[in-house]
Amino acid sequence: MSDAAVSAEPRLTSLAHGGGCGCKIAPGVLSEILRGRTMLPVPPELLVGIETADDAAVYRLNDRQAVVATTDFFMPIVDDPHDFGRIAATNAISDVYAMGGTPLFALALVGMPVNTLSTATIGAILDGGAAACRAAGIPVAGGHTIDSVEPIYGLVAIGLVDPADIRSNAGARPGDVLVLGKPLGVGIFSAALKKGALDAAGYARMIETTTRLNTPGPDLARLEGVHAMTDVTGFGLAGHALEMARGAGCRLHVDWSAVPLLEGARDLAAAGFITGASGRNWASYGRDVALAREMTAVDQALLCDPQTSGGLLVACAPSSVAGVLEVFRGQGFDAAVIGRVDEGEAGLSVA
Repeated sequence: MSDAAVSAEPRLTSLAHGGGCGCKIAPGVLSEILRGRTMLPVPPELLVGIETADDAAVYRLNDRQAVVATTDFFMPIVDDPHDFGRIAATNAISDVYAMGGTPLFALALVGMPVNTLSTATIGAILDGGAAACRAAGIPVAGGHTIDSVEPIYGLVAIGLVDPADIRSNAGARPGDVLVLGKPLGVGIFSAALKKGALDAAGYARMIETTTRLNTPGPDLARLEGVHAMTDVTGFGLAGHALEMARGAGCRLHVDWSAVPLLEGARDLAAAGFITGASGRNWASYGRDVALAREMTAVDQALLCDPQTSGGLLVACAPSSVAGVLEVFRGQGFDAAVIGRVDEGEAGLSVA
């Protein structure tokens, strides 16, 4: 197909009713869907399953090795096909890092409207995903394709971890400090992009953060005093912090003034560029968030903003904070201390 024909194609984001991790089913709806489902017997080798809404499943092979398995896919968050592929693949691979694992290989999940998009565009999406896999040092070893109404792309990512190094989202302890590896605001940026209001500098910031693999994960998992990790994605900081709190049976406290934001995210949110997923997130779990300060509508939107390929949220002992920040910063992440873990009823407080 000619370049002119490719340029005449519709914008990728115009073909999707949602984009990136904002496509996730709202937490409350997902809970309702899963409630009462019959669960199969769980073998003792399954070290991490569905019980704590963790980032990946982990299955023990022997005393020193366990398989980490995860899958993630979504509709376009950007219009550039190569960037879309990179973002989707990075997001999927990062779930392996969030468990403390090292990726081994990936399988591609591809659903495309083949009568709407050219083979060149679809190929560019796959090339973007392959580029992210190369950055992680892994091959795309296969996959599956379907003809679908909306463009969908993602990966099954398989990794390996020493069972002693598994860091689920359920290990936080009272007294721990919370560290966040990436700034918030990706959902805000994606809403602005879809409406033609994100400038070139903003787009560059969005691509930089969403295509940065969470490679500090395995090194963090091996640090003494690191007790829990998760990545902040479609349910926003509040949603994934609540999952950590519920898994550990502790109360998480977030200092909102310390939470890093992408440059320009607050101004864009104030201008009305907020995703529908942000509101759905708050409707699902807002009753479990105690606001110890006056939160504006913009603050609330940022707190619940769905992150695509978001940062790691780490719970660690106070004595380990310096080491955690050193690992992050040594790999180019401007991580920040954003709160603490206390005893008490499982939940989240924001002050």
